Amino acid sequence: MGILGEFHFIVFYVLLLPSLVFSLDPPFACDASNPSTKSFAFCETTLAIDKRVDDLISRLSLEEKIAQLGDSAPSIPRLGVPAYEWWSESLHGVSNWGRGMHFTGPIRTATSFPQVILTAASFNPQIWYQIGQVIGTEARAIYNNGQAQGLTFWAPNVNIFRDPRWGRGQETPGEDPVTASKYAASFVRGMQGDSFEGGSAAELKASACCKHYTAYDMDNWGGKSRFTFDAIVSTQDLEDTYQPPFKSCVEEGRASCIMCSYNSVNGVPTCADSNLLSKTARDTWGLYGYIASDCDAVATIRGAHVYAKTPEDAVGDALKAGLDLDCGNYVQTYAMSAVQQGKLSEEDINRALRNLFSTRMRLGLFNGSPAYQLYSNIAPSQVCTQEHQDLALEAARDGIVLLKNSVNTLPLSRSQVTSLGVIGPNANSVMKLIGNYAGPPCKYITPLQVLQSYVRDTRYLSGCDTAACNPSSLNEAVQLASSVDYVVMFMGLDQDQEKEGLDRVDLVLPGMQQTLITSVARAAKRPVILVLLCGGPVDITFAKYEEKIGSILWAGYPGESGGLAIAQVIFGEHNPGGKLPVTWYPQSFTSVAMTDMRMRADPASGYPGRTYRFYTGKPVFEFGYGLSYSNYSYEFSAESENTIYMNKSISLDSFKMSDSSSYDIKKMGSQACRKLKFSTVVGVKNHGPMDGKHPVLLFLRWPNVLHGRPMKQLIGFQNVHLKAGERADVKFVVSPCKHLSRTNIDGTKVLDQGSHFLVTGKQEYQISIMA
Repeated sequence: MGILGEFHFIVFYVLLLPSLVFSLDPPFACDASNPSTKSFAFCETTLAIDKRVDDLISRLSLEEKIAQLGDSAPSIPRLGVPAYEWWSESLHGVSNWGRGMHFTGPIRTATSFPQVILTAASFNPQIWYQIGQVIGTEARAIYNNGQAQGLTFWAPNVNIFRDPRWGRGQETPGEDPVTASKYAASFVRGMQGDSFEGGSAAELKASACCKHYTAYDMDNWGGKSRFTFDAIVSTQDLEDTYQPPFKSCVEEGRASCIMCSYNSVNGVPTCADSNLLSKTARDTWGLYGYIASDCDAVATIRGAHVYAKTPEDAVGDALKAGLDLDCGNYVQTYAMSAVQQGKLSEEDINRALRNLFSTRMRLGLFNGSPAYQLYSNIAPSQVCTQEHQDLALEAARDGIVLLKNSVNTLPLSRSQVTSLGVIGPNANSVMKLIGNYAGPPCKYITPLQVLQSYVRDTRYLSGCDTAACNPSSLNEAVQLASSVDYVVMFMGLDQDQEKEGLDRVDLVLPGMQQTLITSVARAAKRPVILVLLCGGPVDITFAKYEEKIGSILWAGYPGESGGLAIAQVIFGEHNPGGKLPVTWYPQSFTSVAMTDMRMRADPASGYPGRTYRFYTGKPVFEFGYGLSYSNYSYEFSAESENTIYMNKSISLDSFKMSDSSSYDIKKMGSQACRKLKFSTVVGVKNHGPMDGKHPVLLFLRWPNVLHGRPMKQLIGFQNVHLKAGERADVKFVVSPCKHLSRTNIDGTKVLDQGSHFLVTGKQEYQISIMA
């Protein structure tokens, strides 16, 4: 939320600012202590929400209506409706970024999970769901304790991590649309509560908002700003890359909000695009909730994009397109004059208010005091519970990716390590673990502090003060490395290198990090262990091939329990199983313009394409890569089907495309597609020597890349726990319409006859689609 200011997390924020004054009036209406509310139909909880909302709106003046259209909505005293703050954040834990939540009361901390990019590396939807559950529970506990003026959270960020330089890639589930889609649905369902299946009658535990809609993945690069950027996106790329996470968020996750982004798409600011907001999100996907703007994005429709001539035009464009809430006060300032000038109707405003007030009512905020709300029993004691902190540790451990482990450098044995050298700017700072959009965590412990508890003789030197790394103690670092049994280096990036508003220029480690790492490695007695804390990928080709660097761990920004998680992996108390959710590109990729939104390669111009699906270059590490202390093997079961006869169950002649070998999936419809489902079984064996969790990734490969097909596409994944020597069958249900289809140049989904190859590891299984 860049225009309104950037968040700088301070570890002891709440302890340093005890004198801040917040309103402790709970944000609910229809208080039984106010006798006048008994006559209001909008307070009748037995009525349908739409009838209650219409009654409330009918009682408002135009001025009162307009005042409700900003993220800080004022009270309506005569109706007993309190002020409401729409803006709260919970990207990877309840945050004090925004206006809705504060930590100056009895509750001063919340569980801080790993930054999303690391959580995604577990490829474990159950953990994603559980994290959402914990965040929703802790948010309700804070609200029930009178420390909140809102229960609407602008998370998750499900944008595709398209370019490795993007500073906000750390906030996302990675580059793959299937992974991002599954993450979106899992997180939202967990956060909003188990009542999401109840439709309009469901009460939300908390409201989730999927952002930033759409094709938003560039902040500030090459003189281009997200506030002015016009993303030129083909229909094909929009449908098979940028839109799926948002579609899943609404259709499968039942999200109660979507946030439109700063950028334009093909010449139209997203917050003024009726095709995106009304036709697609609301009418096609069935969004039941509200559409918010990113902060001050309505103002950019006129100011930055120069799309609208006047403020009134900008406000009219946004609300008529389907926007409901402006993060900011631009709409509150100019909506009245827009109505007076005939550029906005009161019915446009009423439509927005229906979506806003229905969301507040679904949260139970018009049911009287919290005692009359579904989640009133969630107490402050449910914040930072041991169970929640254990989940944060599990998420960090399961996401850590082992990138290199030559000559079995890891795991170390605690009994055999007599002295340990810890070097690097990321070794002794809680800040380095947390990432952006974080709240005050339940506990504070750095990797250095944990390692000191493992090895009594642990010696520390930062080597560089920051990730920018101008080493002032290179000789001391070399001397330390030569004097101890083992060396662990904590290098990488930090929020001064990548964050909201700051994209990177290079993919190599910043400053003199490479010099420091290489010098220390060559002086050490044994191959060193390199731990990288970073959200975006880095080109560490030098470390990949340096013999004196024995092991490399990528730990993202692992959250409050990250220090312990890293130590447990290093010392073999956890068998790493994480897989990279994003391609790690070479530095040469920086010759590609970050503003080029094309996914598919263009051999004629030398454009290499993006992500594992289309990138034709040689990556440093590929999507889905990750080692383990165990060795796993795969085999496709002979029970798997290998031929699908499409005309066996249904007549498909009317669905054929003009080339007569492909079928239009939209015309086929859901009923016909359901009849084509089949199962494939993958046998997975852990050959030891350790038990471990293991993500099984199932890809689809076509015989060729004609018609813009990806080189391969992830179609499913499951996370299994196997003991050493154990084997298990993993069953995948495959829907040809969903999993074996491709996207045409015009955006239509097409299923081709012929061969399709299911791939896991190095094993392939051919599926034939026959007429």
